[in-house]
Order: sequence, then structure tokens, then C-alpha cells
Amino acid sequence: MKLPVPFVQLPLTFDATALAAEIAAFDESDWIPHPDAMPGNSALPLATVNGDPALGDALQGPMRPTPNLARSPYLRQVLGSLGTVLGRIRLMRLSGGSEVEPHVDTNHYWNERVRVHVPIVTQPGVRFFCDDADVNMAAGECWIFDTWRMHRVTNDDERARVHLVVDTIGSPHFWNLVNAGRPHTAPTNGWQPRFVAPRTDAPEDLRFESVNLTSPMTYWEVRGHVQFLLSEAVRHPNMPAIVDLSSAFVREWQALWYQHGSDEAGFADYRRVLDAFLHQIGRLGRDVPLQNGASFAAAAVGLFGRAVRRPSAAPVGEEASRTRGAPAVHVRSEDAFERPVFIVSPPRSGSSLLFETLSRSPDACTIGGESHGVIEGIPGLDVRSRGHDSNRLTAADATPEVAEALRARFHAASFDRMRRAPKGRFRLLEKTPKNALRIPFLASVFPDAHFVYLFRDPRQSLASMLEAWESGGFRTYPDLPGWIGPPWSLLLVPGWRDLVGKPLPDVVGAQWEATTRILLDDLEAVPAERRTVARYDALVADPPTEIGRLCTALGFGWDQPLGAALPLANHTVSEPKADKWRRREAEIAPVLARIDATVARAERFAAR
Repeated sequence: MKLPVPFVQLPLTFDATALAAEIAAFDESDWIPHPDAMPGNSALPLATVNGDPALGDALQGPMRPTPNLARSPYLRQVLGSLGTVLGRIRLMRLSGGSEVEPHVDTNHYWNERVRVHVPIVTQPGVRFFCDDADVNMAAGECWIFDTWRMHRVTNDDERARVHLVVDTIGSPHFWNLVNAGRPHTAPTNGWQPRFVAPRTDAPEDLRFESVNLTSPMTYWEVRGHVQFLLSEAVRHPNMPAIVDLSSAFVREWQALWYQHGSDEAGFADYRRVLDAFLHQIGRLGRDVPLQNGASFAAAAVGLFGRAVRRPSAAPVGEEASRTRGAPAVHVRSEDAFERPVFIVSPPRSGSSLLFETLSRSPDACTIGGESHGVIEGIPGLDVRSRGHDSNRLTAADATPEVAEALRARFHAASFDRMRRAPKGRFRLLEKTPKNALRIPFLASVFPDAHFVYLFRDPRQSLASMLEAWESGGFRTYPDLPGWIGPPWSLLLVPGWRDLVGKPLPDVVGAQWEATTRILLDDLEAVPAERRTVARYDALVADPPTEIGRLCTALGFGWDQPLGAALPLANHTVSEPKADKWRRREAEIAPVLARIDATVARAERFAAR
């Protein structure tokens, strides 16, 4: 359904821990793969056609609870708090490093319904994008979004994300909740959603929809959908002909409706008129865009393709009329990417600060964050499929198929500082800590890539790495097979199994040393003109000078004023200070003594 804004948070919150406990009782066999085979996407049906879990993707027929919902009291209570007529309901899981590809929901079902999201298991690395906005929906919150706009989801974390997803036509109570909601751009000061605590009394009396797609579609629905499509169309030379064709289609449908109504005796006439309309719209509207990026023809098929269906027809799934984003897989890399820039460094070296600053260049395009999901969503590139050995990728991993898929994913996800999709060739700026172990892979995928090695005093990096591990906010592999100790954090280095049982300072020291040694070996193999050194100390001491020097080296324009100090980066744990590492000097000193050869090598490389 089209909404005035991309996202609205409803004034309800729920106990995510209690919800997680309920879904943990479900069997893994209850989860079904995405109907379009989208990697990392799976769902567990809670309300489906006739309550049959096997029809979890179907959209036509009476929606009823599945056995899993019937035995989940708090899930039913959450649904009851919405006070609405319920359609299809699913738990939707997005594996770590995966994504929901850009698309718009143009079919008849979604034109009439709102999609409600209640995050149950999630992390800060999960981002929901809708049009030019993006949010991280926190566990236990309640959100709706505009399904008519282009939207996508990325999970840059290693852990899976699970949302309760509810489809609803709405109700007076529900729309009162929406009116009391908070648009995503509104301040949170004073925002006090009502907490719905688990209770032990009788479960909610839930209402489910029994009618969702009439056949044939009524005249009034046809007229309303046509008017909506015409209002969404962008000016185009074919529009006068499309308006005439659409008006004639509505008049013919009106005549048939008053003649036959829903009598099956008229189905052949309805089908003849519908097929002729869709055929001509396919010819005239293929290149006519709507405001959401879909084509007029594709949206017309989504809205009217099932307008005439016999009762015995198979249930309709949502993928039948989902409109994808731009087909990036057909974009050749030589036509899209021009000297992409990859910032590489050991963990906690200040790469977020450098990335967030350089992304303000008018020439830089980014994906808005780190590329865990973009890269590891490609089959075979995630650590699980590689035996949990490490995040290391080499040129051998950059097969032609993998390289094209990766370029397509980066192209589809990129935007400039004004959040506009790139047109023609563009300069990608990318920063993901794991890429310090992937330089040969990236250099093979992007033959003209430029690498920026960010050097930071190893004592500062080691102290910050210890802080990151202890904070619990950087856990990448919390269930790493064979690992004993605090949940594994930051990138996974080759040889990590040798660190089992070691004190955390030793683990962090080995992690820094392996990363630095590998990335320096790899950078030495990159032509000198395609690598640049950046220094963290210079960046914080004199931002204008260091950023100016880097932009000149990279060929980036710069038109932004920079003060004497830069704002804190997104991944900051505590405010950085040059001598903060001394608080942990007793832990760091023995580690430095063991890795002094690599420390000296890094210092020499950065001094060039």
C-alpha cells in the first residue's frame, strides 16, 4: 500500500525475548525457502490459506492460523494488539550476510494491504531501505512501510534476522494506531509507545480475512486501480494512447459487469477483454515508468493479471507479480565502475571515520555501510560454506560468475551522497574490515581498483580491539564451531583455531598481526599507482590537509568544509584519545613484543 512516508513506527512495543522463546520451539523443518530461491531468505508460515503451512506463499483464499500459531500464546497476543483483520502472517528469516533484493510490490494484494514488521531477533547491521530512507528496526518495535516504493533489506551481520510479518487490510483501530505513529524522520524525544507484556489469561480472539481477491474483479475495483496507475505514471510520449486504452478497458469492463456480474457464464468475455488490454499495455507501457521505478506494463499485470480466475485455480503466490529493481545483472562492469576505492586496514584502525568523511565527496558512491551481505550473500563466499576457515578470499575465488554477480550487487546497492542511484560510470567507495583479507579477490573483480591502506598506531588499534571484543557489539561468529572463549568478534583470520583457549590479549594480538601481514603481502603485489597510504594520526590532527591529500591521490572532488575535528564515527565504542591505550598498556606490552616484526613492517610501509 502506498503511504505518505516510507516508514511509520506504530505506538506499540513487545517483549522480543518472549517472542524469541516461542519461535525457538519451532522445528527447523517448519522453515521454507524463499519462493524465488532468494539466497538466505526463508519463512515460517503462521497464517495461510486454509491454515495449510504448505501454502505459505499463497495470497488467495481464506486465511487461517497454522498449528504453530495456535500453540504460541504471545504471538497471538501481539497479533491481537493490532486490532485488525489479519491476512497472511509469517516469520521471515534473513541469514547473516544475505539480502532482500530491491523490488516494489505492484500486485493486487499489496495495493490494498499494509505490511507490519515486528523484529524479534535482529542486530544493528540489519538495514531496511525504502525509497531514499533507511532504518534499523529494533527488537520488539512495530513498523509499517510503503510497499509501493522500491525497497530492500540487507543483513551485514553474521547472525540471522527474524521478523514477525503481518499482512492486513486494516481496521478503524489499526488506522488509529497508524495515525498515532511516528514517521521515521520524527524525533524520538517524548515518544512513548505502549508496551504489550506477555500475559497468562485467555488468548486473543483473532479475526482473519476470508475474501482477498474477487473474480471477476468488480467494476469499481478496476476503475480505481486504473485511476491509481494513471496518477503514478511519469510523463511519456505513449501516455495519451495509454489513457485512451485504459478508459476503453474500464468502459468495457463496466458493461460486462452489469451484464454478468460474477456469473461464470461471463468469464470468457471478461478474459477476452482483459487479455486484449494487457497485450496492448505490454506494447505501449513497457518503457513508461511509474514514480516508484516500475514500468506501467509490469504494474498493470500485477494489478489485473488475476482479475479473472475460476474457483478451482491454484492459489496465487506473491512472486508472480513482484517487480524487481533495475536488472543490475545485465550491467557490464566496464560500463559501471571506474577506479573503485577500497579502504583496507586491521580492525579498529579508524576506517569508519575515514570512510564516512570521504563519502561526502561529490564523486563518491557507496552502499551506505559495510558490504558483508553484498559479498557473503554470493554462494560459496561465506565462512560457513568454506568450513569456517577464515574471511580470506583470493583471486581463485573470483570466477567469472562470482565477479559478475558481485559487480551487479554493488551496482544495485550504490548511491551518491544525495542518495541518488548512479548513472553511467561511477566511483565506488567501500569499507568493510574483512576486505583486508580479500585484496587479491577484489583486485581480480575490479582490475582498476585503488586500495587505501589506513595505518594507525598498533597500540591504539589493539586497545580498541580489546574494547570491541568486551563490548559485545562486534560479535561476528557467536557460535563458531570449536571456539572456546568470549564470542568471536571482528574478522575471522586464518589460523584462528590455534588461538583456542588463549587469553583475549593474545587473541587480539594474533588477529591484528595476521590481518596486517596478509594485507601488506597483498598490497606489495598491487602496482604502486593503485595504492595509497592514509594515516589515522594525520586524519585526526588535521582533517582538511589529510582529506585534501587523499582526494588528490584518489581523483575525488571535494566541496565540503572540514573543521579542526571530525565527528565520531558510527562504530565508535568510546571517545578516542591518543593516549587511551595506556589504560591497557600492561595487557598490550607483552603482545607487542611477540608481533614486533610485523609492527615494524607496517610502520615502514606507512612511512613511504
